[in-house]
Amino acid sequence: MAASPSRTRLSPLAFAGVLVGAAIMVAPLVWTLLLSLKANSALLGNSGAALSPPYTMENYQAIVGNYLTMRWLVNSLIVSLGTTAGVLILSSLAGYGFARLQFPFRRSLFIFVLLGLAIPQQAVILPQHRLFADLGLHNSYPGLILPGLVGSFGVFFMTQYFRAIPVELDEAAMLDGASRMRTFWKVLLPLTLPAQATLGVFTFLGSWNDYWWPLISATRSDMYTLTVGLASSQMNYAQTSGLGFLMAQAVFASIPIFIVYIIFQKQIIRAMAGTAVR
Repeated sequence: MAASPSRTRLSPLAFAGVLVGAAIMVAPLVWTLLLSLKANSALLGNSGAALSPPYTMENYQAIVGNYLTMRWLVNSLIVSLGTTAGVLILSSLAGYGFARLQFPFRRSLFIFVLLGLAIPQQAVILPQHRLFADLGLHNSYPGLILPGLVGSFGVFFMTQYFRAIPVELDEAAMLDGASRMRTFWKVLLPLTLPAQATLGVFTFLGSWNDYWWPLISATRSDMYTLTVGLASSQMNYAQTSGLGFLMAQAVFASIPIFIVYIIFQKQIIRAMAGTAVR
């Protein structure tokens, strides 16, 4: 009879270290949540009041009733979803092209794309700002979405994933009479869903938390994204709105990211483990 594989057990010291590390990471989140559930008047003199009841949902009710906050939420959703959809479409097409098609200067173009990973956003912010100003795209959704579509990581990620898929699948589909586009759409693209889920979550997260470009491009308060709007609240209205309200805004802003990860966590784990393509 074959022996069952042994399970690795953490020593008590290592387990205690993991618990301490987890507590250190979770503590700021719990503290923020507790602050958001306290009345602003109770936190004026002592933020330690967050550790004791009573708790209230009045800060969240104020957010739902605040026009600007809801407008910032809608702006962030439009920008993040638009950026994510664009990146997935362009990266999938480019990744398939680099992985499967033969065309002049293919290797040179791929290297050129990879060089984009080494160029920080700050290095191109001035010409980018001037370009969008000349096109009249500031304070608009295209102006907030288009810069995020130029992502070298997505092209590289999808290229590597397509290369891992056996070429025999393409050949079998084409022998059955499928065109190259139909082969891409019906055969290969469904196999990349775990990779697309991973890339989509990372893109959504990066776009949702982006502060630098929305701060520069959106100068009207009604076009702020949630990150810029929350920062403006902290700078201008912290004394009047209250600490509890600001913490409720922070929790409110993190909810969509949490939901996205919960929905796609299986695909993310499969893609990271490399088990999607066998």
